Amino acid sequence: MTLPTRSFPLLRTCSAWAFAALMGFGIPASAAPDATVWAQVQSQKQPLLNTLRDLVAIESGSGDRAGLDQISQLIHDRLQALGGTAEFIEPPAETYRMHDTPVKVGRMVKATFRGTGTKKILLIAHMDTVYLKGMGAKQPFRIDGNKAYGLGIGDDKAGIAVILHTLAILQNMQFKDYGQLTVLINGDEEISSPASRGTLTQLGAEHDLTMSHEGSPVSQDHLSLATAGIAAVTLKVTGKASHAGSAPERGLNAIYELSHQLLQTRNFSDPSKGVKMNWTMISGGTNRNVIPAQAQAAADVRVERLEDYAGLETRIRQTLQNQLIPGTQVAMNFEQRRPPLELNPAQMVVGQHAQKIYSEIDRKLQVLDSVAGGGTDAAFAALKTRNPVLERFGLLSFGAHSNDDEYILIDSIEPRLYLASRLIMDFSRGQVR
Repeated sequence: MTLPTRSFPLLRTCSAWAFAALMGFGIPASAAPDATVWAQVQSQKQPLLNTLRDLVAIESGSGDRAGLDQISQLIHDRLQALGGTAEFIEPPAETYRMHDTPVKVGRMVKATFRGTGTKKILLIAHMDTVYLKGMGAKQPFRIDGNKAYGLGIGDDKAGIAVILHTLAILQNMQFKDYGQLTVLINGDEEISSPASRGTLTQLGAEHDLTMSHEGSPVSQDHLSLATAGIAAVTLKVTGKASHAGSAPERGLNAIYELSHQLLQTRNFSDPSKGVKMNWTMISGGTNRNVIPAQAQAAADVRVERLEDYAGLETRIRQTLQNQLIPGTQVAMNFEQRRPPLELNPAQMVVGQHAQKIYSEIDRKLQVLDSVAGGGTDAAFAALKTRNPVLERFGLLSFGAHSNDDEYILIDSIEPRLYLASRLIMDFSRGQVR
């Protein structure tokens, strides 16, 4: 049984040193970094910035198939040049269609690197952004002090860059102690991964460790062991139109029925379980003097346990049977947009080792089990495995989903490359336990 996030409350705020003390591990206050790895990391700082410039220059909104094709070709070619066997994966026929799924969903890029060991490690990130075509001209790639700006730079083009340059570090060191490194970069994360979710789940189950490369906020240098699941509820009420002045009694007011249903379900959140349900959008009617025949509303849902989806959906459907206006039709759609990433002990072991690695360069890394913010593709990768899946191996970033101030911190490049490289090396050698 998957352990709920509440089972490990002490981990939520501990730094590397505090966590080690709580768990009985000793971490030296100033352990030295691996000199060979650190030298390689330093040599990749400027090349990584160059990669970010190239990635940001390509607009790749989730609905822009042409832009996604262009950026996926660049990523494919870079992975191939690094020695991987690269391929494109087109959206499958069983793509999970939601209300905002584009007709043409972006393809995935997968690359496989064979080693001499036994451990299989999956590295994931996404190439799509929330921005519309043409917005890139208003915020091109630029550097201002310790900040590199650009649309999608932190979410998640920096994650792609970290993967590419981690692989470059391993290649330059001729490190092959892993059994297999697999890279998957998808083009539909920002729309809840309708085409890539099955591939992510399959690959996650086939690998011993998954490292997901979303960014960490500038205010909190951390990895995440748990994230929320996200669902969307839509209600559509069909009534009957009639003249609001001369014959209102002949109509069936869809807005009245919808309002009744919203009030019935307004308190379906359950803080004790981490379930949140909030109605956030509503519309209805066509004219002031017409009894409305149509009304609709949408709710945002967050859960911490996959099992809570079914219970909530059943409760909503049962409640909707209690109607205010006979003759109106009430239709409900419950979209499971993302599962939650649920905490398991294997993730804690890897997180504690990551803190040790960070301490070698005199950095403190928080490893959080608390659920906050949005969902993640890491949850799909973890859906059918008990192996460790960790999130936020990207760069420290700010301003995701904004159109004027998204940036990454340049001084996070070297620490994050060191963390990713060393963790892959240690895990491949069986040193993470």
